[in-house]
Amino acid sequence: MTQLEKLTLFYDGACPLCQAEILFLSGRNQADLLDFVDINSERFDPQKVGVSCEAALAAMYGQFASGELIQGVAVFPEAYRRANLPRLAWFFSRKSMQPFLKLGYLFFAKNRHAISSLFGPTALRLVKSKSGALSS
Repeated sequence: MTQLEKLTLFYDGACPLCQAEILFLSGRNQADLLDFVDINSERFDPQKVGVSCEAALAAMYGQFASGELIQGVAVFPEAYRRANLPRLAWFFSRKSMQPFLKLGYLFFAKNRHAISSLFGPTALRLVKSKSGALSS
């Protein structure tokens, strides 16, 4: 097995659904191969990353330790691989699924706050309750 490079995920901390996904991934980050930066925080430096705040709000970005940037649907299999979720990584990396995943992701990215207001609070509560049960 090849050594995986650490991946930093840049996410919208004002989005409850995004928060739920990050909390879920952070709970599975036993190998410490993921880092998480809220683009609304002081930790996000657009100059250093090479991505404006507007661009980061429009699409999910990830950056490998080497500095290489990835965005959109390409971020998810890499994140799931590092969170030891091989089935999700496999699904999100299928070439045959890319057109559907990209279309779905574009819809979500443009409407994430409306979608998140409907599903985010429930998803966040669910992830928090599961992470609490796992840490007990």
